[in-house]
Amino acid sequence: MRILIRTSKWAIWARRFGSLALPLTIIPVLLHREQLITSADFVVVEAVAAAVAALAVFLALGAFGRLWMTGDQGWSKAGWGLFFGIVCLLPFAYLGYQATQYPMLNEVTTDVADPLPLISPVRVAPTSAALRAEIETVFPNAQTRSYPIDATEMFSIVEDLVDARGWDVRTRRAPPTALDIGQINAIAVTLFGWRDEVAVRVTGTAQGATIDMRSVPLSGFHDFGENGKRVEEFLLALDQKITLTLRDAPQAAAAADTEAPPPPADDAE
Repeated sequence: MRILIRTSKWAIWARRFGSLALPLTIIPVLLHREQLITSADFVVVEAVAAAVAALAVFLALGAFGRLWMTGDQGWSKAGWGLFFGIVCLLPFAYLGYQATQYPMLNEVTTDVADPLPLISPVRVAPTSAALRAEIETVFPNAQTRSYPIDATEMFSIVEDLVDARGWDVRTRRAPPTALDIGQINAIAVTLFGWRDEVAVRVTGTAQGATIDMRSVPLSGFHDFGENGKRVEEFLLALDQKITLTLRDAPQAAAAADTEAPPPPADDAE
């Protein structure tokens, strides 16, 4: 007599829900980055994806218990369901962790008294004194920079750093002279497709130039620390760039003096 070994329905459904959760998690991210769906729709679809992935993990764990007790088939199906479910839940776990590490911000700016103007039609609510103090604690390097380099040269360096990051530049106004003001406004896209506006201002002074920066989330959702980290990373990269520029400047000047031909001697009368 032939004994039929059944395949656990829990395992079957675990793999089915896990296989469904994978495209539900990935495809909306791609659509959101290309602005084919709104941020509100993206959040709803991703919430559904998280629920499906959690159900796949639940069914897979239940399937393992039943398979151990009954001896049915389905270990592979349950394993794939568990794997797909965990993979899909990892981004949500990461964002959840980031949300606990960083406050929910309206903006991060180095100049509270005179915030850089934006080009996006977004209303930025005033930042309270308590939240501003928390921002300074969490992002201590998001401070105004001053460098002994004139504004025109400084603006070119800032342009290079902005272009290197692939931000979508919307306005670019270079300072006409070393004592004028220049500004760049650009849109930065996060890994999950949320958009932030970034503004960088170069102000010429008698001693060189000062740099201020502002980064504002455009979606209205928690930015998970992206804006503060962006400002800090950019300004620290600028610090490093200026350090190398100032270090190499004396060497270049010395090399130019060495290569310059000596002045012609006066002819003896």
